[in-house]
Amino acid sequence: MGFSVQYAPDIDTDYYNYEALNFPANHPARDMQDTFYLTDSLLLRSHTSNTQIHVMENHSPPIRIIAPGSSFRNENISARSHVFFHQIEALHIDQGVSFADLLSTLNEFLSRLFKKEMETRFRPSYFPFVEPGVEPDIRCTVCEGAGCPLCKQTGWLEIGGAGMVHPNVLEKGGIDPERYSGYAWGLGIERLAMLRWNIRDIRLFFENDMRFLAQF
Repeated sequence: MGFSVQYAPDIDTDYYNYEALNFPANHPARDMQDTFYLTDSLLLRSHTSNTQIHVMENHSPPIRIIAPGSSFRNENISARSHVFFHQIEALHIDQGVSFADLLSTLNEFLSRLFKKEMETRFRPSYFPFVEPGVEPDIRCTVCEGAGCPLCKQTGWLEIGGAGMVHPNVLEKGGIDPERYSGYAWGLGIERLAMLRWNIRDIRLFFENDMRFLAQF
């Protein structure tokens, strides 16, 4: 689909992980209880979105990249969440990039991943680095929408966050928001694998049990 693969550091500065992505200074995600800080300004990145700023600083539009990588968040470990996980980020910046481009590209990605036409919905949501922002859901792959413990009886599964790149983020990356627009979306790779192969516990990916890993 014309996307190149780009990477950014797992250990990065507060600037690339938060400030340049339009997180306010008092945003709760920047608190010690949510982020693994190594020093006052260095941290384990909490998302792959730091790749956006690194790429914008070193490339001129058109930009069309995906950024897979590790992420770290200080959360309670459960069947659905972990302190260590992986994401895949998509970023497309050019003249005339629209919200319709975001929806069609993400739908195409999901249909190719799951090897069938996926039913999706997009709920309005807030993320500091996009405006407007949405949370994409897919119809539950286990119960097909009837309701089950995995989808919390809703019939839908949240898979990530998305939206149009905020003008402030474009400016931080050295790109004129009056001339260019873009979209970004980020999805949890383990979450997608859990849905693709009906895996009920994210902890299985990190326990090095060969009986589980050998299936793939």
